[in-house]
Amino acid sequence: MAKDTTVRFDADLQRTQSVSEALCLVYQALKEKGYHPINQIVGYLLTEDPAYIPRHKNARQLIKQFERDEIMEVLVREYLENHGTSL
Repeated sequence: MAKDTTVRFDADLQRTQSVSEALCLVYQALKEKGYHPINQIVGYLLTEDPAYIPRHKNARQLIKQFERDEIMEVLVREYLENHGTSL
């Protein structure tokens, strides 16, 4: 018989992974189109102007599904966690 256990679902973790995956795909699309991906993503985050992100590989729609503050939160959290800072 299977043990009766409850599986935990972490919505924050799921959202973080979704944002991270979308950013990676947007980065690749920008690179393929010959843009400097970091500059373009920063431009988008500062202005929220979708013109910084191409439609190539649906990158614009991918990034627009998240709020800027969500994206920045994921970027800051991942940066700090990967540089030895305990949150």
